[in-house]
Amino acid sequence: MRQLVWLCCCVLLLSVVSPAYATNAVFPERPQIAERTLDQNEKTVVIVTAKDKVEDAVAEVMAVLPSSKVRKKFNRLYNGFSLELEKGDLDVLKDVQSVERVDQVAQYEANLDGSVPFIGGDHVRGMFSRDGERLTGKGVKVAVIDTGIDYRHPDLQANYKGGYDVVDYDHDPMETQSTQGVPTLHGTHVAGIIAANGQVKGVAPEADIYAYRALGPGGQGTTEQVIEAIEKAVADGVDVLNLSLGNTVNGPDWPTSVALDKAVEEGVVAVTSNGNSGPKMWTVGSPGTSTKAISVGASAPPIKTPYATVFGDDKELTLFPMGGTMPWALKRDFPLVDGGLGTEEDLDELEVEGSVLLVKRGLIPFTEKAHNAKKAGAKAMIIYNNLPGAFVGVVEGGVKLPVVSVTKEDGEYLLDKLEEAHKELTIRTIYREEEDFIAPFSSRGPVTQTWEVKPDLVAPGVSIDSTVPRGYLALNGTSMSAPHVAGAAALVKQAHPDWSPEQIKAALMNSAKKLTSPEGERYLPHEQGAGRLQVDDALELKTLVYPGAVTFGKWTKEDPREKREVTFTIENHDNLPRTYHITPPFEAPDGLQWDVPFATTLKPGEKREVKLQLDMLPSVLAEGIHHGDILIEGGRETITVPYVFFIEEPNYPRLMAFNFGQGDTADTYRYELYLPGGAEEFGIVLYDPDTFEFVTFLDSKEDIGRGMVEGTLTDVDLEDGVYKALIYAVNDGQEDTIEAWVTIGEELPPKSQGLE
Repeated sequence: MRQLVWLCCCVLLLSVVSPAYATNAVFPERPQIAERTLDQNEKTVVIVTAKDKVEDAVAEVMAVLPSSKVRKKFNRLYNGFSLELEKGDLDVLKDVQSVERVDQVAQYEANLDGSVPFIGGDHVRGMFSRDGERLTGKGVKVAVIDTGIDYRHPDLQANYKGGYDVVDYDHDPMETQSTQGVPTLHGTHVAGIIAANGQVKGVAPEADIYAYRALGPGGQGTTEQVIEAIEKAVADGVDVLNLSLGNTVNGPDWPTSVALDKAVEEGVVAVTSNGNSGPKMWTVGSPGTSTKAISVGASAPPIKTPYATVFGDDKELTLFPMGGTMPWALKRDFPLVDGGLGTEEDLDELEVEGSVLLVKRGLIPFTEKAHNAKKAGAKAMIIYNNLPGAFVGVVEGGVKLPVVSVTKEDGEYLLDKLEEAHKELTIRTIYREEEDFIAPFSSRGPVTQTWEVKPDLVAPGVSIDSTVPRGYLALNGTSMSAPHVAGAAALVKQAHPDWSPEQIKAALMNSAKKLTSPEGERYLPHEQGAGRLQVDDALELKTLVYPGAVTFGKWTKEDPREKREVTFTIENHDNLPRTYHITPPFEAPDGLQWDVPFATTLKPGEKREVKLQLDMLPSVLAEGIHHGDILIEGGRETITVPYVFFIEEPNYPRLMAFNFGQGDTADTYRYELYLPGGAEEFGIVLYDPDTFEFVTFLDSKEDIGRGMVEGTLTDVDLEDGVYKALIYAVNDGQEDTIEAWVTIGEELPPKSQGLE
């Protein structure tokens, strides 16, 4: 079993999820358990980082572990190789002198008409490069690292220039067809947002598209495939990379994040989605944690948002569209029916005809729920989450039925209203014209360990129409946001072919529009980064400032008074001298002072590094995150640079990305999880799923370093069935838990558990 991650759009596949549940049960004291024996012969694949030359490390590893097998070597962007070896040899591998670190191979899954004009795309098409060419992305090479693309699509075929398939190892990066497995469409949708040039017009409609199929049937791939695709794209001389994929690991040193940093160092603009695990902090996943890449969150273009209401109650429930379904356009009241999990058995016992069906996420795919509802005669369907918060989803193959999703909390509210009304309840839909709100599903930062602001900026990612094989489809997700930025980067690259990735990133961030919530409050830096993409303003900037966001790191109250310094580069691209002033928020709280240069005068075309210091007495500041804006004034535009810092250890999740499943041999089980800061202690506790009575400790460990943790369990003396699992980790005085379902034996999970 390998870690499961996702494409950052609404394409959600069959995978185990953990429903939320609450109990007041007191957990028993954690007993000491014996070390469990590993299957020494079990094979595993890892990514090995070399300290110096890759070939030297390979030679030493093969000398020490001759039975291991080198699968792929990465010499350009990632200094290492993938290795297949026996599980029992992992400790030996880590002790090899030329090996810097070892990471498990993760598994990845694939996470316009209104949005392109909204970000300034129409205005750009009236603008010209310094050579007099209209700005359309012409001559700029953009790599789509994804599920492949349908290069026969009439809107894409003229722009498609080639690529590679690292899944099948050929030069045909076509989307997965139904004869090959679960078909895909994700990469085609992403490519259309960037550079469609037909019925749909992408952001850069004349850019050259290169497709690298790193994710195969069902949109799944591995770390080594993604890194190999990045290396091939860079070797092919592309200008811009787009990776609308990710995982749940909030770690800056994950191999895909490191590879993107290296790609940027080689002169390639790297754009990646931020993830769809919002709205909580710390939900950004790799490669969105890359320092030098442009990580993109999701905002809304102008849309008509439907809200469900119940007669006699002022509460309005946001209805999130599901990809592959009909638009929600109900004009009158309809009865609401509780459809359970939306299975055929659930609906056979109900009067569904002409009603709005309310079903819970889980057990069967969204597609099956939708077709069951359509067959039963439902007018529309609402799917509520089985985890706290919102989610995005898609009905594969489409269905002629309006289907939307709501949060777990809103779904349970409707269930309560149904019970109060004795199963006779009607709902009404109201519509509001809205724009520029951050999508609830959009992952938030910051990044653990580096404490950097992510996302870097946001772009439209809600109800985005684009190309798919044999047609068009509206999808949601940060997967749709990232290609807006990749297309914008292509336009900036065409206008300024000599600009570095750092300058292009600065232009996009410096010109972004600061967004406010529907309640009128400014979104925080870890929610919107520098703001929402405005590509026309980016092309007209006369001042560049980078980095476009800064962090002053983490402090503790025991720290003495200390100054920390950041360096800005200011560039004057105007045709006259400019005098710049750096203006931090001088209305700072007690214990915090700023030290800035008086003024910086730059001639046309000149640039200069300037330093800013933050002088802090941590003991008098409140614990938690502090944030604000630094202004660079004096040019035609005032540039706003967001900043953050933390007092005391932040409340990031002490564990994440837990997965559990069958081992590679009979009667064995494997688990994995990521510890962003390490742990003084962690364990897996099992409970009876019905009574929540303590059953056993499945495993526990102490003093574990940060990173991915794997375990193999043998001799599990439990009856076959499904158990409630509580996974806990303790570090720096904070304990966090993940609730999950664990299946022992071959028995399927109960209906209450939920499978997507």
